[in-house]
Amino acid sequence: MDGKHMQIGEVAARTELSLRTIRHYEEAGLVVPSARSQGGFRLYTDNDVARLMVIRRMKPLGFTLDQMRDLLDATDRLDAGGELGPDEREALLQRVREYERSAAEQVERLRVQLARAEDFAATLRARLPGHEPARP
Repeated sequence: MDGKHMQIGEVAARTELSLRTIRHYEEAGLVVPSARSQGGFRLYTDNDVARLMVIRRMKPLGFTLDQMRDLLDATDRLDAGGELGPDEREALLQRVREYERSAAEQVERLRVQLARAEDFAATLRARLPGHEPARP
């Protein structure tokens, strides 16, 4: 991290999230701007952008805001470098493992949906004049 601060517009461009969405995540307590400019503008760091990218990746997998908050809390505590007892560390790691399992399950469900959608599109294409059936 080089200490560079970005305004919300640059963060929106880098994350492909709207300003409104970023503000919503801020209101929900998922991300907090690292600083404010003298004029009161939100200022973000690369770490803030990385946090927003985690949120952005969780959203299409159906995770709720509470689940996002819980996972971010667990990873924040693991990354903080503070003294964690072995039981606390293992409990946090177990929470992360559960989210990884949930994400992997959702990815598999999405793969099945995508395969079905591709089959459907191929079926429609085959019905159109001038299209040869796809070869395996």
